[in-house]
Amino acid sequence: MKKNKGKRNNWFKNMGDALHMELREHRSSFIVYFTLRLLVIAMMILQLMNRNYENVFLCVLTLVLLVAPSFIQITFKVELPTLLEIIILMFIFSAEILGEISEFYLMFPFWDTVLHTLNGFLMAAIGFSMVDLLNRSENVKFNLSPLFLAIVAFCFSMTIGVLWEFFEFGMDQIAGYDMQKDTVVHMIRSVTLDPEGRNVPYVIGGITETAVNGTELGLGGYLDIGLIDTMQDLIVNFIGAFIFSMIGFFYVKNRGKGGIVRRLVPTRKREDRDFLRIVAERTSSGTAKEPENELPDEEQEERAGNSGSDVEKDGGSVPDAD
Repeated sequence: MKKNKGKRNNWFKNMGDALHMELREHRSSFIVYFTLRLLVIAMMILQLMNRNYENVFLCVLTLVLLVAPSFIQITFKVELPTLLEIIILMFIFSAEILGEISEFYLMFPFWDTVLHTLNGFLMAAIGFSMVDLLNRSENVKFNLSPLFLAIVAFCFSMTIGVLWEFFEFGMDQIAGYDMQKDTVVHMIRSVTLDPEGRNVPYVIGGITETAVNGTELGLGGYLDIGLIDTMQDLIVNFIGAFIFSMIGFFYVKNRGKGGIVRRLVPTRKREDRDFLRIVAERTSSGTAKEPENELPDEEQEERAGNSGSDVEKDGGSVPDAD
């Protein structure tokens, strides 16, 4: 029992040290992470002073999510390009702190649309990289053409988008939130209102006011409960996913020559960047030596780009330039 407890403690300690090393690996992404972390902590203190504990929870959740990219890199031994990591960090901050707590979703109607479009783009990039890593793995017999890579990336992104809408619906129904935002419309069509009870849409147009139990809501129209918001979210998610899937298709088709996509597609970690293994080895040997071969940001990006050039074309493998 004590032995197992000791192993768990060692694992948590090693993971903490590896996270510390991973966060500091790229200077630019670390600066962004550190700045956003300070802003979130400041916001959490402010919400505590205002006794808004729901927003305090959102701040705590944001702090956890900000560490998620580094945790994923350590656990799955993948290298997120600096640009992709910064975009993910900014996306988390924009959605939780600016969108929810600072109410940017209400102040700027386009805020939700922009984030859902970006989400579709990012999820397609992640889905693409997951399949591409399998495609190039020596241990997995898994070869897909560029077209199927793009299709899988697109489907992965759309699946994440649908699951998110399920989550929003569940939070609205179970926790009493209003994540599926309402829309004021001036026309409705419904077969339920057909006076003859037939399956024919009954149209009411020119709606300028809605009353509930004799009380006017002052909306200037009829209130659509979340349906339009959900469909708009899925449509812009579709657009973002489609754009990256097309970019990814030509990236693989042209043997990884796309410089922009290379900065957005994760690659497999090199052995000297496997921080969890490095920490475990130095712990077992009783040393506190920092990992060797520390590279500046620019050289790391170049090495990552070179390792990412081993892509599949029409089921065939293209070897690394190294």
